[in-house]
Amino acid sequence: MEATKQTLDQLLEDKSFLQIPKVGEIVKGAIVAITRNEVKIDIPGFRTGVVRGPELHDESGVYDELHMGDQVEATVMELENENGDLELSFRFAGSIRAWEKLRELQASGEKLDVRILEANKGGMLVRVNNVQGFLPVSQLSPDHYPRVSGGEKSKILEKLRTYVGQDFTVRIIDVNENDRKLIVSEKVIWEEDQREVLARYEVGATVEGDVVALADFGAFIRFDGLEGLAHISELAWQRIDHPRDVLAIGQKVRAQIINIEGSKLFLSLKRLVDDPWKNVADRYHVGQIVRGKIIKSNPFGFFVELDSDIHGLAHISELSRAPVRDPLEVAKIGEERAWKIVSIEPEQHRLGLSLKALEPDAPAPAKAGGPAAAAEPLPSNVEGDSAAA
Repeated sequence: MEATKQTLDQLLEDKSFLQIPKVGEIVKGAIVAITRNEVKIDIPGFRTGVVRGPELHDESGVYDELHMGDQVEATVMELENENGDLELSFRFAGSIRAWEKLRELQASGEKLDVRILEANKGGMLVRVNNVQGFLPVSQLSPDHYPRVSGGEKSKILEKLRTYVGQDFTVRIIDVNENDRKLIVSEKVIWEEDQREVLARYEVGATVEGDVVALADFGAFIRFDGLEGLAHISELAWQRIDHPRDVLAIGQKVRAQIINIEGSKLFLSLKRLVDDPWKNVADRYHVGQIVRGKIIKSNPFGFFVELDSDIHGLAHISELSRAPVRDPLEVAKIGEERAWKIVSIEPEQHRLGLSLKALEPDAPAPAKAGGPAAAAEPLPSNVEGDSAAA
């Protein structure tokens, strides 16, 4: 009798014996049976629990291989199923563990090697600890970023698909279990490395590097393991339509660092060359008649090359005294013509040209009984600042 009382006292002191689990809680126990479709677990102080069907899938991967006697954790789904067992799930417990581990990895900043599983227009799918994640295009390093002229989505996707099956080193930057969102970044690792090297440079420094990519908006130049952007407006003093007009991939160039914003580096090629517009007055003046080659047409007029450094604009209103709807009605691209300089603004790098100013004046009204006034001939004093072909 005394022994029985002692046993009851021990059971009453054992809180786990009296603790009834609740739905959603995680319980622990030992595996007592394993079949193809279910696993039975002995929950101390309560009853046998069962994990079956899709609930066997463990997102964390911890329970991919199970053996008799293994201590496991599972989430309570129902306190009693049709067989009187506690209905359990590895899937929910595994998901909680998996997302907890992802949050730990994000907090630690650990670098992870992930395999690219699939690509879409926005980025690429990866998997971290059995959880599907996303590597956006914007989070790719310069080595993998798809620099596609015009940003054509089909070409971007084509480039991204070439990475499927490759391993990238990334860092977790966003974990949201509720939205099932896991975002990783390759760029943050590259930026961190870039900042360390950038500490050796300052604005105004001159560097030498290779042109590694050309885009509509500028050229990317790599030096000392760094990569900077030279905007199209910083490539040459004259107007250019595309960086390929003055640069080629693989070309070695000298550039000046003009700005550093965090890990972003901005460069200029033209600032290492004297501004030809400073001395434009030594070569050109208002009223001068010069020869120039039409290099581009826009709805508002022609861009005209006077020499390799100085380009001028002939506005559509300066092409003819007659109304002009399209500049190409007056002249063609590539054609060399005589022009009259009507304005020069060195600080704005602007020079205005006119064809209209070279047209003969309209005939003067005839005097009574006399001949009409003769039109003035085309000026013959065209100066020889011809443009390079």
